[in-house]
Amino acid sequence: MPRVIDKFKCISCGNCERVCKVGCISQLENKKRIINPSACVDCGACQLACPKKCISQN
Repeated sequence: MPRVIDKFKCISCGNCERVCKVGCISQLENKKRIINPSACVDCGACQLACPKKCISQN
C-alpha cells in the first residue's frame, strides 16, 4: 500500500521528497508534502527519512 503523510505533523523539511526514488512526492502551497499514491512504489525510503515520523502506510 502507498505511504501517506500526516500533514499536521509535517514540518516541511523536504527530506521525503529528496529521497523519493520515483519522484511521487510533491510540495503543496503551504510547503507541506503529499504523496501521489498511483506513482508510489512503496519502498519506504520517505518513511525512514522523515524526522517527525509522520509518514505511514495507508
